[in-house]
Amino acid sequence: MLSLLAQRPAALCTGSRSVLSVTARTRNNYTTDSSQQVSTFANQNKLPRLPIPTLKATATRYLKTLRPLLDNSEYARAERAVSSFISSSGLGPVLQRRLQEVDRQAPASWLENIWVQKAYLEWREPNYINANWAALLADNPNFPAVGDAPPGQPTGPQLARAARLIVHLLEANDAINQGTLTADSQRGTPMCMNQFKWQFGTSRIARPGCDGLVNQYPSTATHILVMYRDQTIEVPVYNNAGQRASLVQITSQLLQATRRVDDLLACQAQPQPSVANLTAGNRDNWANARQILEKDTANVESLAKVDSALFGVCLDVNVDAKDIYDPERSVALFTHSNSGCNRWFDKAIQLIVLGNGRVGVNCEHTPADALTTGSLLMEAMEKETGIYKDTASCAELAEPMPIQWNVTPEVVKLIDNAQKEAGALAGNLRMLLGNMTQYGAQWIKTLGVSPDAYFQVALQTAYFRHHGKPAPTYETSSLRRFLHGRTETIRSCSEESLAFSKVFDDKDVSLKKKLQFFQQAIAAHLEYSKAASLGQGVDRHLLGLRAQIQSPEEAEKALLFQDPSYIQSMSFAMSTSNVTPGEKFRGAFAPVIPDGYGINYAMDKSDLKFSISEWLSSPVTDATAFRETIYKTLSDLYDAGEYAKRQ
Repeated sequence: MLSLLAQRPAALCTGSRSVLSVTARTRNNYTTDSSQQVSTFANQNKLPRLPIPTLKATATRYLKTLRPLLDNSEYARAERAVSSFISSSGLGPVLQRRLQEVDRQAPASWLENIWVQKAYLEWREPNYINANWAALLADNPNFPAVGDAPPGQPTGPQLARAARLIVHLLEANDAINQGTLTADSQRGTPMCMNQFKWQFGTSRIARPGCDGLVNQYPSTATHILVMYRDQTIEVPVYNNAGQRASLVQITSQLLQATRRVDDLLACQAQPQPSVANLTAGNRDNWANARQILEKDTANVESLAKVDSALFGVCLDVNVDAKDIYDPERSVALFTHSNSGCNRWFDKAIQLIVLGNGRVGVNCEHTPADALTTGSLLMEAMEKETGIYKDTASCAELAEPMPIQWNVTPEVVKLIDNAQKEAGALAGNLRMLLGNMTQYGAQWIKTLGVSPDAYFQVALQTAYFRHHGKPAPTYETSSLRRFLHGRTETIRSCSEESLAFSKVFDDKDVSLKKKLQFFQQAIAAHLEYSKAASLGQGVDRHLLGLRAQIQSPEEAEKALLFQDPSYIQSMSFAMSTSNVTPGEKFRGAFAPVIPDGYGINYAMDKSDLKFSISEWLSSPVTDATAFRETIYKTLSDLYDAGEYAKRQ
């Protein structure tokens, strides 16, 4: 998905606004000392621009990533292609000069629009599973789960927890608008805060060939979008003077919204097909339907209400009881909503609240990376514990209003197609949770190694044990130390990790020797991670170069991209992301290739948590069995570490 989209050398398209974005914000990784509070955007002019690596540096590192994946003849062929590409007579220097010109013209970053357009906006397949990410948020003991959540009806805990989280997200929006959200830093290095401007009031807009984004900063919309029984509702949370509604008022607004929809549906012999379902379908089909809808002025107004809403809140009531009470099934529901129902998947943030008070999110990935949004959600969850001192009620708060649509038979057919497409995708995705309780990051640190590097080496070893071959692997690295930085890829499969994977189960190799291989694998991962965070990875540079190709003739001359190893090395059998801490936030996403896994993980003090996904249509993957192999590998590494300590 995200990585493979970079293979397409299509011309850049223009969204509704240049996308300004960054990555990551967690309290464990970034310093936000309130005693030395720095206003939200005060450090922006101190941030360096993302560098463009030299062709030689990228070529050298790229070839090193190919070594564990290719045999000798394949590697020799790839080496020739790379050497020709970067030579003075090759196309590489031409593309590099064009990319340098892009950098000179770009207000903030040469990568910014290239990444957003190639990785997201040009993607035509349904993004509701292929690009959106989801998370299961921790249950809140202040909102005790009801013994039985009656289907088809909102519950008190559901509305109460939704309202509390809405209040805290609105507080975050106000802080961002006012510049009072404390700027982040990492070990004294300021981090880019620009992505926070894209959290609220942001929507992806379906357009033929390439989507766009709408956003307003400061985000001054006065309403949120509520989804209930597949209906869209405009719910005001500020009055016209900009005063925020109280918790009591927001709770009342939610209840009133559900009652209005119930009354509306009770008057209809058959509910009108939901326009929201289109957001789960093929992007060009949705773009076609949107253009038809926009021919009606009432629909234009309705779309504007949805697009400008600060964020979405989905109150799920028609849900299987197992999906409500089983966390594993809940995270699957938050990922795909079974067949894409009761969601507007183009909103940057959607809270999803179940009848028992359990909460998840589903977020459109284009404008913001998961850790950025996740930090706001985790702060909201921190605030929702304990007694809340409510604010005064605001005067003249408008009432919730169901959003009306004029739907033609052609649009009805497109809605039906989107529902079928979404149902097929949802039915093909398996989502599992993993919990390793034997140890956590605290024990890993006693070995003197990075917990992240440890887990990545463990994944490489588990994959080799299970599938008998190395796995091209994508791990997300933040470029947030740079102005408008997004992400870079850490290619976790290395010669060193493969060497360790091969000897780990070899009885003829001593434990001392195995530990030497292990340390070498850890060191290789740390070296690549550091390089990636400094803008010296290979994937974004290669994407930038490929985006400069101007004709099919040039594409034929770009031998590096023509060599089969380029696609092979980007076919990430494991797409992974570290979202530590995991006590309150369990992330999830789909695999990026048909025969791959999507693995989201968090390393807390005393345990390791992860989710793992697969496409059921794959004849290669088996997430259930692979989860067991991961457990065994983590346990075996613990035993080896404990044994080594005693020697």
